[in-house]
Amino acid sequence: MNVRRLTSVLGALVASALLSAAVPASSHAAAAGPVSPATPAVAGTGKAVAAPGARALAEHRNPKTIKPAAYNQARSILANAGSQTAAKSHPVHGKDDVPVSYGTSLLAAARDEFRQTDRNLPAKDKKSDMSIPHYNAIHSAANTMGIDRW
Repeated sequence: MNVRRLTSVLGALVASALLSAAVPASSHAAAAGPVSPATPAVAGTGKAVAAPGARALAEHRNPKTIKPAAYNQARSILANAGSQTAAKSHPVHGKDDVPVSYGTSLLAAARDEFRQTDRNLPAKDKKSDMSIPHYNAIHSAANTMGIDRW
């Protein structure tokens, strides 16, 4: 690494440290999203730059597609847990992959259905506004499809 590049990177690190100390958390800079300590933001750009030798934290993202077998397994998990939406949905067949939106829609519908069904349960018996077995079923189905946001 040449001296000019090193100076540029060090300048960006110092600027980001000053910026993070001087800008309150509720400002526009905070709206740009979370930035890990290993990837300081370059002042004014809203972009993260990895410091030399630092490991960037992996972001969790949904896959673009899921396998039909994974979708069908998740659908079965949700239907067995009591989701009428999942029970009425059709299994996927004859395709190599399906869009991840199939899975996220299935999870969101089951989540909403479970929350509605479990609305009268006492708070001590609920997690994320649904019964613990329903919560576990949703997360098991999501893990089966490799989905972490729905």
